[in-house]
Amino acid sequence: MSETILQEPRPERRPKLADRVVAELRQQLIAGTLAPGQKLPTESRLTQTYGVSRTVVREAIAALAADGLVEPRQGAGVFVVEQPASAFSLISAEVGNKISHALNVLEVRMGIEIESAALAAQRRNSAQEARIYEAYADFDRQLGARQATGKSDFAIHRAIAAATNNPFYVEVLDALGGRTIPCDVASPWGTESVLTVDYQVGLQREHWKIIKAISAGDGQAARDAMRAHLTASQQRYRERLAGFDPATITTASRPRGS
Repeated sequence: MSETILQEPRPERRPKLADRVVAELRQQLIAGTLAPGQKLPTESRLTQTYGVSRTVVREAIAALAADGLVEPRQGAGVFVVEQPASAFSLISAEVGNKISHALNVLEVRMGIEIESAALAAQRRNSAQEARIYEAYADFDRQLGARQATGKSDFAIHRAIAAATNNPFYVEVLDALGGRTIPCDVASPWGTESVLTVDYQVGLQREHWKIIKAISAGDGQAARDAMRAHLTASQQRYRERLAGFDPATITTASRPRGS
């Protein structure tokens, strides 16, 4: 009887394997490696690629289909849907490039990234921590070259989300895409034409406080630093919405944060 009880948890391995396959295929869909309308590899190929059984592959495909990301077609295979129906995928379609929408994005980010910073401090591994530092260094290089820093800014936040080891934090940021750093995508609010070098240096100081707290494993400090960063960003966007020109705001009068 006791041996039977000990063996009961074994079937749990199958959904865990399916979850891993789902996560990897979902990342390919988000990254565009698997494009809309493209046919997925055959069931046989997927079993070889991921080292799992056909049953696991079928469970993974069923989960993706339930999320509206892929569509099995009888006798033809499984295809990436042209317009994904998942809630996360719809975020990008609904959010425009107005400054008021930038404030909406920041509000969503506060609900997600404050806690993700704390989780990153508690859960990150050395490779994930290194990727956060690499993204920070890329921002510095772009700033020194007077290039737009939006992509590296996004990379910092994405690396922090990845360090939570919860793939849904990354999925939300990927769904928002470039809108995660709205000042870098919405004309005439682009970094190149509006934001000063001094302004971006301030952003990087805020990033550094977050990263230092994560590196120290201090979840509360990371949470506080991310909150300060995003709150300051909200304030700056409200000033722009009210008609302020950020170029006229002195370093001393600028709110601390990003």
